[in-house]
Amino acid sequence: MTRRLAATFGPDSRNRLDAATAPGIEGALAALETFYFAFNQRDSDVFARVWTQDALAQLNNPLGGILRGGEAISALYGKVFHGPARVTVTFGDVVEYAGDGHALFAGRETGSYVVDGREVPLRIRTSRYFRYEDGRWAQFHHHGSIDDAAELAAYQAAIRG
Repeated sequence: MTRRLAATFGPDSRNRLDAATAPGIEGALAALETFYFAFNQRDSDVFARVWTQDALAQLNNPLGGILRGGEAISALYGKVFHGPARVTVTFGDVVEYAGDGHALFAGRETGSYVVDGREVPLRIRTSRYFRYEDGRWAQFHHHGSIDDAAELAAYQAAIRG
């Protein structure tokens, strides 16, 4: 099934880990929403539970390059959550590509980060891949890209401190 979602996932997202155990697409959407809850609330524990711990889970993003394994991915985001910049994003303009036991969500993250009291806009092309495994939906892959090189460099510098 392929469809465009009217929903967005951002700072008002809820922790729906319990609902992410449902095998259908509603469970995948619960896992997606829970990811944005964890990210925007800087909740490392919930974040780690949304990602699989599979050694081949992969993150391709502006901050970590290519990282593999749930532990390495959680460690990077721990630095984001506890670093000098406060990042907030909303995932929108989402297209869902779903089948039996897997779902890919592609769209745009928009938001901002605050560093040294200054708010800077953020725009990231984003895709997130989830699989239903061991009785729950878990994220196995993420790809994010920032198009503008100057915006990318400023974001990396802000997060790294």
